Amino acid sequence: MTLFSTYTFAQQAIRDSSSVVDSIKTILPDSLKKMEFLKLDTLTYRFIGDGNFTRGNVNRSLMVLRAEIIATGPVISIASNPRFTYGKQNGILAERDSYVDLFLDVFKKRKTYVFALGNLETSNLRGITLRVLAGAGIGYRVLNSSKNRLVLTNAIVHESTNFRELPTIGIQRNSFRVKGRHSFAKDRFRINHITYVQPAITDISNLRWNTVVSLEFPVNKWVVLRTSFENSYESVVEAARKRDDSRITFGISIGNKQ
Repeated sequence: MTLFSTYTFAQQAIRDSSSVVDSIKTILPDSLKKMEFLKLDTLTYRFIGDGNFTRGNVNRSLMVLRAEIIATGPVISIASNPRFTYGKQNGILAERDSYVDLFLDVFKKRKTYVFALGNLETSNLRGITLRVLAGAGIGYRVLNSSKNRLVLTNAIVHESTNFRELPTIGIQRNSFRVKGRHSFAKDRFRINHITYVQPAITDISNLRWNTVVSLEFPVNKWVVLRTSFENSYESVVEAARKRDDSRITFGISIGNKQ
C-alpha cells in the first residue's frame, strides 16, 4: 500500500512539474516580447547653458537653458529637449520663453522608423500665452556613422496657438525636419544642426521655421564648449512684432550624451 501511494505521489509530482514547465513555455515568450517592446535600457543626457551679455549704449542679457534627454531600448525611444530662455534689454523684459517637447520613436534603430510627438510652448517675445502641438510621422536615417549622422523626418501635426491679442488659431501643418551631427579632426570639434520647416497644409503662406546650428569643442567625455546660432520665423505675428528673430550664444554643456 505504501509503495503504491509513493508511486502515485511521484507520478503526480512529475505531472505537476511538467505542467509548470509547459506553462512557462507557453506564457514566458509572450511576456518576454511585451517586456522587450517596453524595455528602456540606455539613458543619455546633457544639460546646456548658453548666453551672451553686452554693456554700454545697449545693455542686453540673454540666458538659454536647455536639456537633451533620451531613453532608448530595443524597440522604442523616448526623447525630450526642454528649453527656457530669459532675456532683458536696457532693463526691460524681452524674452521669457519656455518649450517642452516629447518624442516617442518606434524602431528608431532601423533606417526607417515611425514616431509621435507633442510639445507645449510659451513666448513673451512673440506674445504667445500657450501653443500646443501634437502629431505623428515617419523618419529616415540618411547617415549613421561615428562621424556623420543625418536624419530626415516628416510629420502631420495639429497646432493650437493662444496669442495675447490675436484670437486663438488652430491649424494643421506639415512638419519637415533635418537633424544632423558631424565630427571633424578626430572629434576635436563638431557641428550639430536641426531645422524645422512647418507650412500650414491649407495655407502655405502661414509658415514657421526654426533652425539651430551649434559649433562644439569637446573638453573631455563630459564637458563641451559651444557656440550657437539660432534663427526663427513666423508669418503670423501680433501687431508691432517682427516675424524674424536671430541670436548668437556661447556656453557649455555637461552630460554623457556626445
